[in-house]
Amino acid sequence: MTSSENTRQLGRRSLLARAAGVGTAAALPVAAAPATQASAAPAPRRPAPATSKGRHPANWPDPEPYGLADTRPDLWPREDNSFVLPLELRPRDKERGVVWMRDTYVNCFVEDGRPLYVATGTTRVPGLEAAGPWNDGIFVWLARSLEGPWKLADTTGIRPGAEKGKVWSPEFTGENRPGRTVVAPWQEYWYDEEFGKRGQAWAPELHRFRGTWYIVACMGDHSRKVGSFLLVSEGGVEGPYRLVEGNLEKPFGDPFIGGPAFIEPGAYHHIDGSLYSEGRDAWLVLHNNLYARFRDDMEDIVPTTDLPAFRQTPYTPEPYLEGAYVFKHGGTYFLLHAAWDRTSVDADGTARQAYVPAGTGRVQYQYDAVAAVSDSFEGPYSERWTVGVGAGHNNFFEDAHGGLWATFFRNPNFGHWSNPSRLADAAVPGVVRVEWTGPKGNRLYVRRRDH
Repeated sequence: MTSSENTRQLGRRSLLARAAGVGTAAALPVAAAPATQASAAPAPRRPAPATSKGRHPANWPDPEPYGLADTRPDLWPREDNSFVLPLELRPRDKERGVVWMRDTYVNCFVEDGRPLYVATGTTRVPGLEAAGPWNDGIFVWLARSLEGPWKLADTTGIRPGAEKGKVWSPEFTGENRPGRTVVAPWQEYWYDEEFGKRGQAWAPELHRFRGTWYIVACMGDHSRKVGSFLLVSEGGVEGPYRLVEGNLEKPFGDPFIGGPAFIEPGAYHHIDGSLYSEGRDAWLVLHNNLYARFRDDMEDIVPTTDLPAFRQTPYTPEPYLEGAYVFKHGGTYFLLHAAWDRTSVDADGTARQAYVPAGTGRVQYQYDAVAAVSDSFEGPYSERWTVGVGAGHNNFFEDAHGGLWATFFRNPNFGHWSNPSRLADAAVPGVVRVEWTGPKGNRLYVRRRDH
């Protein structure tokens, strides 16, 4: 999900060139030491690159048959390869000491010759344990270094007296004007007897394309219409943002049957929208295998009878995937998905870890990041491999020095991180170093030990 504006570097350094210290607040596997909770201060030290015995680390052999999950501890975000970003705390965050976040998104741009790091994600309101049945929109944090200090985007000049850093919300309906829509009717809060107040924004991403800032996000399951939409800034990274013309009546794409039973018929569209740009072209990447080209004016996608699908190598059977994301590195395209590793008992009585659909005896364990590679955006894409254990629904990005990173958040809903003893360290804005196995191996992994 990079463009020329996303990948310009300030200096030519290799992925493994910058050494620092040990990061804070990364999680270890069950057999290792327990994780420590992150706070907003002091700023973490960047995890030190590990020593490589060769120019590029080697690919690992894949578990067989295709579709088994790789659970080796080296693929976990750990203290030596990751940390939780010390984002500026809002009043709602101070008791916890760290921002509660799902679907963490981080990227690096160059602004006025200096790096500008951005962070956003799905957040919750005070008093709720999750980002539903409603939340209050999209917050953005900015920093000049990945380690921080991370400050909330200064939105005070746009909305004096309003909560700092909130760049868009269903509550901004009062900003609508003839010819300028900030919040469409289908995005507004609504109420019913079962849930009360409903409507939330999910999985936002922040992009700069042709010098303009865009946010692609999704209205979640409790909204009047569920699906992806695009906001365009009329100013800087802090906004103000308005909705593009193609989303005035509905999310992108056509409705279909999907989601929880409480979603009204005809309300469910394609969720988890993402944006990929290359040169002067941009595409919308949709959950979980579709894409569409944006019009030249970025006000809508190019109309088509059926949205095209990425040519992938599916598992057999194919499980539920989400969080599709495209990233280009080394001249090739990486298609990223989030997949649940489900534990079951194999025929010989041993534990089986696999990316399979839900079923009897299959217990959700980790929300993993899996990837595939292709020479073209459309595919065909290779067989998938496990990029990071528990690092699902993330993105890859390149820092100002050429280093590769991925985000993670530790899913608190099910599996490993839902255990009450671990919830304090779940739903966090985490980043983990990524290693590339070079043009021959051409894989990206969470940075493994001694590679």
